[in-house]
Amino acid sequence: MARVRARLPRQARDVPWGWAAAGAALGLVVALLAFAPARWLAGALAQASGDQVLLADARGTVWAGSARLVLAGGRGSADVAALPGRVRWQLRPLWDGIAMQVQAECCTPAPLVLRAHWRLAGPRLEVADAVSQWPADVLAGLGTPWNTLQLDGQIRLATQGLSVEWAEGRPRVGGRAELEAQRVASRLSTLRPMGSYRITLQGGAQASLRLETLEGSLQLSGSGQWVGARLRFRGEASARPGREAALANLLNIIGRRSGERSLITIG
Repeated sequence: MARVRARLPRQARDVPWGWAAAGAALGLVVALLAFAPARWLAGALAQASGDQVLLADARGTVWAGSARLVLAGGRGSADVAALPGRVRWQLRPLWDGIAMQVQAECCTPAPLVLRAHWRLAGPRLEVADAVSQWPADVLAGLGTPWNTLQLDGQIRLATQGLSVEWAEGRPRVGGRAELEAQRVASRLSTLRPMGSYRITLQGGAQASLRLETLEGSLQLSGSGQWVGARLRFRGEASARPGREAALANLLNIIGRRSGERSLITIG
């Protein structure tokens, strides 16, 4: 009996199956990245922040999604506070990094725009000029000392040409940021409000920080500079005449007492 040899058509034998398999695998990876669920971003943020910044009830994808922003005291902490409403984001890849737009229903009249660039010298983060306003009570979720202070009021943040770049593990700040804590109150004092305050971050060869009182019975002042990667800050707090008793508990907690003043030292 003659042997019958099955032969594939010439076109089938010429198909580059290796390249086809590689293309299919690449397409699968691209599709997986394009439709990666938002919970992946939530998990990465939780791990990077030590479970202090959480995206609860995350919906959508890594590239376009929304969640409830929650601040927590970290692993094992019972302190939790959520920002009102939802936070929405959009991510867009750049040739040397990534661009992000973030909008909080409660707090940002327009989306906040950030760009991260990966460079040989070190990463660089740029923040577009913007103004936003945030509730101070959400800070209590971060645990000590915020859960003790239980602040109330509004925090207004304004940035101008703000950027941070890292070289050899050291941050270098450019531009300016102003944070105004408006009509602040605390459960440690019967005064409501205690006052309004401004913290100014000024970038440069050696970034500086300045604290000043805009108005109020609690007087705060101080200044500091970044030395390498560490902030060195010296300030003081005091009460206006006649308000000492109402602010005594707060002054005992926020710094080291020296007579009528409370000395604030960082670094």
